[in-house]
Amino acid sequence: MLSKSKLKYIRSLEFKKFRDEHNAFVAEGNKLVADMLGFFESELIIAKPSWMATQGDIPTHELLEADEDDIRKASFLKNPQDVIAIFKRPVYDIGEVDPENQLILVLDGVQNPGNLGTIVRIAGWFGFEHIVCSHDTADVFAPKTVQATMGALSHIKVHYTDLEAWIRELSLPAVPIYGTLLDGENMYTQSLSSNGVLIMGNEGNGIRPSIASLVTQKLYIPNYPPERDTTESLNVAIATAIVCAEFRRRVI
Repeated sequence: MLSKSKLKYIRSLEFKKFRDEHNAFVAEGNKLVADMLGFFESELIIAKPSWMATQGDIPTHELLEADEDDIRKASFLKNPQDVIAIFKRPVYDIGEVDPENQLILVLDGVQNPGNLGTIVRIAGWFGFEHIVCSHDTADVFAPKTVQATMGALSHIKVHYTDLEAWIRELSLPAVPIYGTLLDGENMYTQSLSSNGVLIMGNEGNGIRPSIASLVTQKLYIPNYPPERDTTESLNVAIATAIVCAEFRRRVI
């Protein structure tokens, strides 16, 4: 049986305050946990015997057998699976980010955990190694976000920084600064490079003015056909997928 103290600890990690305090995060689900075990240090795993039996040697500091009731009490999911893991949160060096030689995805104030998780998953599909976020972007290690990444978090380093200061320190014109803006140019007609910074903005407000002023190439995703009335904007995760696909198409 899962102890009350262990249950309290797991549930506390719903909140950023305690994730920061313990330098830890939660992942759930049979495949997600199995995929992440090879990339993050596991502090604690609670699992049903049926899951344990399929894993062989499980690399974790503490492994607890749990029944369905234990999993249900500890889970953040509507439909819990067979395993919940607590991983140590990694520490990344933003000095590794190299926009002179790579395309770097940048998120300015993306607030929805589901959107952020989906963007991480999209970035993983299109081969990004780093995502740089403003401090007010949602926490990538929140339970909902981790689940939404579907394991892509194992392959992408997500950094949080003072975005304006970081962009101002980049070497221009060696590093083009792309941004998706309503007054941008049709992205399908613009020259796109395999390196630089690609900025996606907040769900409701887009890229904040102080960051937008640093953009050297403004991009816009045109609707089709152009003369037809359409919705005001695209969901930021969908927009990210479209733009990333176009950048990668150009360099294949």
